[in-house]
Amino acid sequence: MRLSELLTEAVVKVGLEAEDKEEAFEELMDLLVRAGSGVDREAALDVIRSREELQSTGIGRGLAIPHGKDPSIHKLTACLGISHEGIEYDSLDGELVRVVFLLLAEKDNPGPHIEALSQIAKLFMVEGFIEKLVSARSPGDVLAVFAEFEEREED
Repeated sequence: MRLSELLTEAVVKVGLEAEDKEEAFEELMDLLVRAGSGVDREAALDVIRSREELQSTGIGRGLAIPHGKDPSIHKLTACLGISHEGIEYDSLDGELVRVVFLLLAEKDNPGPHIEALSQIAKLFMVEGFIEKLVSARSPGDVLAVFAEFEEREED
């Protein structure tokens, strides 16, 4: 699985306006709805919030991966937001979050969800990846960064 296959320009936002994680959830969910993802906005927000109550999905290095599974989700769905100012997120390392990769999955099909989380972790550990994402100025630039780094990792 390539993460770039989950993302389109319509579900990537450069310049998130959110100042905290709740605002980020709302802003990204609005992006998914406008993109015609078919996601039930309130159900998806509920699963994201419920997961967040267990432990912060702000995993460190400026990255958060809010995720959840729900019967209203019919296929693996993702969106990505970049914040140039940083978001108060209660991140595990205490730092502001600059990249939010939101992932929604089918309740009874964990395989694609786990694979996507694994790919996110792998790609975001590559030296320079997060920095290059944060410097992107458009959704097209973000997708180009994903394509470039995914190709490097496959070589």
